[in-house]
Amino acid sequence: MRAVVVVALLLGALGAPAQAQAPGPSSAPAPAEPTPPEGVAPKKVLRYAIRIAETGFDPAQVSDLYSRTITAGIFDAPLRFDYLARPVRLKPATAQALPEISEDFKTLTFRIKPGIYFADDPAFKGRKRELTAADYIYSIKRHYDPANKSSNLYILENALLPGLSELRQEAIKRKKPFDYDREVAALKLLDRYTFQVRTELGDPRFVNNFADAMLGAVAREVVEAYPGKTMEHPVGTGPWRLADWRRSSLIVLEKNPNFRDVFYEETPDPADRRMVEAAARLKGRKLPMVDRVEIAVIEENQPRWLSFLRNEFDLVDDVPQEFMPQVMPKNKLAPNLAKRGMQAVRYARADLYLSYFNMEDPVVGGYTPDKVALRRAIALAVDLDKVIRLPRRGQAIPAQGPVPPGTFGYDPAFRSEMSQHDIGRARALLDLYGYVDKDGDGWRDQPDGSPLVIEYTTEPDGEKRALAELWQKALDAIQVRLKFRFGKWPENLKASNAGKLQMWGVGWSATAPDGDSFLGLGYGPNKGQSNKSRFDLPAYNAIYAKQKRLPNGPERQALMAEAQRLLVAYMPFKAEVHRIYTDMAQPWVIGYDRNIYMRDFWAFVDIDLEQQARARP
Repeated sequence: MRAVVVVALLLGALGAPAQAQAPGPSSAPAPAEPTPPEGVAPKKVLRYAIRIAETGFDPAQVSDLYSRTITAGIFDAPLRFDYLARPVRLKPATAQALPEISEDFKTLTFRIKPGIYFADDPAFKGRKRELTAADYIYSIKRHYDPANKSSNLYILENALLPGLSELRQEAIKRKKPFDYDREVAALKLLDRYTFQVRTELGDPRFVNNFADAMLGAVAREVVEAYPGKTMEHPVGTGPWRLADWRRSSLIVLEKNPNFRDVFYEETPDPADRRMVEAAARLKGRKLPMVDRVEIAVIEENQPRWLSFLRNEFDLVDDVPQEFMPQVMPKNKLAPNLAKRGMQAVRYARADLYLSYFNMEDPVVGGYTPDKVALRRAIALAVDLDKVIRLPRRGQAIPAQGPVPPGTFGYDPAFRSEMSQHDIGRARALLDLYGYVDKDGDGWRDQPDGSPLVIEYTTEPDGEKRALAELWQKALDAIQVRLKFRFGKWPENLKASNAGKLQMWGVGWSATAPDGDSFLGLGYGPNKGQSNKSRFDLPAYNAIYAKQKRLPNGPERQALMAEAQRLLVAYMPFKAEVHRIYTDMAQPWVIGYDRNIYMRDFWAFVDIDLEQQARARP
């Protein structure tokens, strides 16, 4: 298996306002392109589908992976990850070079390239609008504006940017609009193209955030021209603009005519012959190479996969796990697909799938021994071997803690109770702390005699239902009632952030090759954001804060291991698996690879129209 440690590509822009249309059927095909006049080259259209509906396209407001991927294709952060470099590395995007970073890691100085322009929009009143350093200062401040309810605010607040949190609290206390014009110590405009960011923390890895679309440049004129509509009206400086949007059905991106000159200069691993040949073929080409990207929303796995096999889509992002035994027997591409020229990219995503307990819930929450025992017993009842072997079809490894492979802090030798399955121990823990059947109905009750009922939230698709069946069997085996609450992913996310779910099964993916964000899932100040369990233990918080300041090395590694042991002991969430993914591209797609720390890839691929025409009816 080739573990590709990155997600794919550079992206970025938008332009004319795209009006949200009434949702169409989730499996509706994208509109066909009209036949071009004679002598005019046909447009290159890249088509694929995502399985979870988008929520919108404002970098300061989106939190889900799928929406963030779209925003990464519209908005430019100052930096990006090198598409094909392994191990991964940062490189400039809109910045002239990597930032100057002070020795204490507290000051970062960015210089932006002149001559970069936003996509055209009526908000600019007919003028070409150049990107400046002030746009990045404004975009950072937007995360602190209470009106935006930024799901990524905790990342910036944890870095301790002086003056910004105070500005936010003042707006909340006085119930007045956030003061964007107030100067703060954290952000300094040095000249038209240069800005400085100062933190009080001194995190050596803080710079990685400037390669994430959450810090993509937003124009103030656009935000003020469309109040309350920034999620549906994105305008950026990258390769793409939003051309059409049918909520929960279809997202269409087209080339941004104002996109700067960027050329394909990617260098793949010499051992990867497929990508070496593709890079040689694409070298020197102006980006993006396709004209249009059409992204359908198809929540069910079977129609999404069958549409790909019928050549209706050019690639499938994450082959559904139930089809993996036929698609990749023994983790090798099936002969019938290889004969068709299909390209498979298998990689270990730096991620975690977990089921969390709401630590503020009266049934499963709390820090007393009986509550800890209940959570640990439930965790011990789950058979991860079956989870991996059955619904996940072998495409995962058991998690010993939250930190995944491919990130600093992961230790392949680390073992813990987190991955253990022991029904006998689970029953003994429940018996010991008074969770016994008091009324003789065959189900355990709480120590005070009230009914013990666990409510687990999940989504209604086939894969989640298969996982739910195993949870049901696990809790049946320890005589604990379990009922399910089914909802759409965006709805569950909103309820989760508000602390309204007792349990939820959810995935978390890395944005940089470091385990800090996974430990942040248990950091108290992150409650309501990344910390879905709302875990808040002073001893854990202290360890987390200390490791965050340290450079990578043995001391930090030891602290990260200690933090994981506390999570195992208190069990605010059951860390289940680190997943393995396979993407598949049609033979006419040139240059597709997976960089798991990049959200977008469309600008780095091309389509062989002749080969595509021969295959499609």
